[in-house]
Amino acid sequence: MSALPKAGELAPDFELRDDEGRSHRLSSRRGHFTVVYFYPADDTPGCTKEACSFRDNDSAFQEADTEVWGLSPQGPASKAAFRAKYGLPFTLLADEDHAVADSFGAWGEKTNYGKTYWGIVRSSFLVGPDGRIAHIWPKVKPEDHAVEVLTALRESRSTPT
Repeated sequence: MSALPKAGELAPDFELRDDEGRSHRLSSRRGHFTVVYFYPADDTPGCTKEACSFRDNDSAFQEADTEVWGLSPQGPASKAAFRAKYGLPFTLLADEDHAVADSFGAWGEKTNYGKTYWGIVRSSFLVGPDGRIAHIWPKVKPEDHAVEVLTALRESRSTPT
C-alpha cells in the first residue's frame, strides 16, 4: 500500500476507462475541480448510499464546474449496471488492478468479521484546478458524504490561490 498523499501535493495522475469504454485522464481536468472517490464495490449497501448521495447532489457539483469520479475494482459491465440501476449521472471508473487506488493510498488491509484481507479503503480526494489535492477524506462514512465534499469544495473555491 502506498502512503496517502497529502493536501497540497500533486494528485497522482491516472487514466482509466468508464462503463462505456471512454478514457478519462485526471490531468485533463486541469482548470477544474474533480472529486476522486474510492469505494469497495458496485451495488453494495454502503457504496450505494454513497453513490446516491453524490447523485442527489449532482446539480450542486455541476453548478460548481466539478466532476465526480467514482473508482472501484469491478469492471465496466458492473459499472454500467450500477449506473443504470440507480440513475447515477457521474463517471464511474474501473480500477481493476487497483493500481490507482494504491497510488492514492486507498488500497489497504481491512478486517471484517475477524478476517483480514486487502481491499479498497473508502476514501475521497478533492483535486483542485492546479492538479493538487485540496482536501482528503481518508475514512469515509457513506451517508451524506457528498455534502461534506460540497462544503469543502465551496471553501476551496472561495480561498484565493
